[in-house]
Amino acid sequence: KVTIKGIERELICPACKELFTHPLILPCQHNVCHKCVKEILFAFEDSLADGGSESSNQSSPRIKISSSSMDRIDRISRSGIKRNSLTPRSSLFPCPGCQRDIDLGERGINGLFRNFTLETIVERYRQAARAAIAIMCDFCKPPPQESTKSCMDCSASYCNECFKIHHPWGTAKAQHEYVGPTTNFRPKILMCPEHEMERVNMYCEICRRPVCHLCKLGGCHANHRVTTMSTAYKTLKEKLSKDIEYLISKESQVKAHITQLDLLLKETECNSERAKEEASQSFEKLSHVLEEKKSAALRAIEASKNLRLEKLQMQAEEYQGLLENNGLVGYAQEVLKETDPSCFVQTAKQLHVRIQKATESLKSFRPAAETTFEDFVVDIAKQEEILGDLSFHSNGLEIPEINEERSRMYNKALISWECPGKIDSADTYVLEYHKLNREEDSTVWQEIEVCSKSKVISDLDDNSSYAFRVRGYKGSICSPWSREVVLHTPPAPVFSFLFDDKCGYNSEHLLLNPRRTSVESRAGFPLLLGSDRMQVGCYTTLDYIIGDTGIAKGKHFWAFHVEAYSYLVKVGVVSSNKIQKLFHNTHDVTSPRYEQDSGHDSGSEDAFFDSSQPFTLVTLGMKKFFIPITPAAPKDPASRILPLPSCLGICLDCDKGMVGFYDAGRMKCLYECEVDCSGIMYPAFALMGGAAVHLEEAVTAKYGEYHHNI
Repeated sequence: KVTIKGIERELICPACKELFTHPLILPCQHNVCHKCVKEILFAFEDSLADGGSESSNQSSPRIKISSSSMDRIDRISRSGIKRNSLTPRSSLFPCPGCQRDIDLGERGINGLFRNFTLETIVERYRQAARAAIAIMCDFCKPPPQESTKSCMDCSASYCNECFKIHHPWGTAKAQHEYVGPTTNFRPKILMCPEHEMERVNMYCEICRRPVCHLCKLGGCHANHRVTTMSTAYKTLKEKLSKDIEYLISKESQVKAHITQLDLLLKETECNSERAKEEASQSFEKLSHVLEEKKSAALRAIEASKNLRLEKLQMQAEEYQGLLENNGLVGYAQEVLKETDPSCFVQTAKQLHVRIQKATESLKSFRPAAETTFEDFVVDIAKQEEILGDLSFHSNGLEIPEINEERSRMYNKALISWECPGKIDSADTYVLEYHKLNREEDSTVWQEIEVCSKSKVISDLDDNSSYAFRVRGYKGSICSPWSREVVLHTPPAPVFSFLFDDKCGYNSEHLLLNPRRTSVESRAGFPLLLGSDRMQVGCYTTLDYIIGDTGIAKGKHFWAFHVEAYSYLVKVGVVSSNKIQKLFHNTHDVTSPRYEQDSGHDSGSEDAFFDSSQPFTLVTLGMKKFFIPITPAAPKDPASRILPLPSCLGICLDCDKGMVGFYDAGRMKCLYECEVDCSGIMYPAFALMGGAAVHLEEAVTAKYGEYHHNI
């Protein structure tokens, strides 16, 4: 027999910390009250809509979203959610049991099963707890009598007399199922939440949940492995029984572990007190040093003050003597009364020197001492920073290092880090960042606590530089800060688009991936057949492709990768009123000067060729970036050839009519020129021979987690 009182811990909802009420089974197999699920979802949606503000977390006094759940709000890509109904619309649920975001699917709460078994156990616990409190009859006239049985079909409790009245012999109600007095009424048949008119008769081994035959035939479990309900019942019951028997057989071992844990609890208490005492002594020593420094500084200030007051007082007395009938002037006036020349000269010589000094001091008055104490200002900036970092440092906890190759700065910032070794790896990390601004003297770091080794940061300013650093924590012990890494944001908001597979797309020469984020030019039979018709020159046509979204105004930035093996690629922008001319322009690759019989070698044709194009493109290929020929370009051809960056970016400013080509890794502009933005502008690409272009993938909330796990 299991003592009901001993399992109370298993019957407590992790959200409201009370006994379960209509518990629902989550996909992660944890149980939460039906009311708690709705309240958490409402609070979670409000937090998303309000940007995770603290005020939005007060929608229910029963439920409080944990700090870890609040930290996960910025990982949710859903935006603009508003609570306008009685049913939450978010499909993501922060499970209070495992602290993970659980996808509830399209049906949300309506797709969850009610845990009737757990509900029955909770009811038995409640009955044991309130054994002295009787369940009264629902149909007696006041005063009601104590019930003797409950009808599971009617979901009501009856005394003997009322039961006979409402379940007369010989009627259909007489066949109802009745049990002892209870307040827990469960349905006799478990129905499918997806198909409400169908009863569950199978068990999905993949999703670990009961399903009906419609779920298996054409629902979301069509390709899943299922078994009959009776087989699943028998299998799971045997497994559970064996596991329980094993645990019971290890009772002595469990008791030994409990005894050991009791000792560890006491040892932890003693060690914590010792650690508190040592920490207190350390801070007392530090306080003593500060007190000594404080006393010394105050003594120095007091001594300087006394010395300055003494000098100023003496100077004041000297000037006081310059007044008539007072001090030096009064003495000189008395000397002037001397009539004996020899006596007068003897006294007046020295007096005249003093009078001259007093006269000069009047002409250039200067206080004998400074009144300010600027030399006694204590600079504690470094000490403040050191004290701010004061923590329990461990030599065994390694310093994390930010991986600049895996870190990205695009529409959002993805910061990834790693530890050189695996000894004493941290449990959590604190990532700090701040914007580099020369105008601001003080640096204010923004802090984020992270449980993984990567973090996606949103809402960074465009065309700015940010410094990042990270440190690891294991309990109360932390590592020193990592080396600061500076990353640059794009010069404008990121523009998202896909390759257009309709407008001018040549499927014979170009190959798009299913997501339309990569395009590849294959030097196959069509190119060979085309070149077979050419005897002289090289008039092979480029294959063009544009983006599926245009830009009418504003400033925008997009990035892409060009494969290193690419022979010839052109990238840039094209206006909507010139797209047709772009796709029908046949002479767009080479100059006549390369023909064997042209006789030209001046390059003037290239200048004409560049100026006559209906679009703005730059040439890439053979791992090089070629700056177009312009009056402002370097005259030396070698100066116009740059190494091809691993990631290229284009910044289009429609308002100013400028387009810039960037090294997207360093956000450095390589080339900039004017462009006619009279129409809608589209990203344009041209490929010839073996070449491939991949659009830069946007950084999403789940991006860092995905790459961290692979």
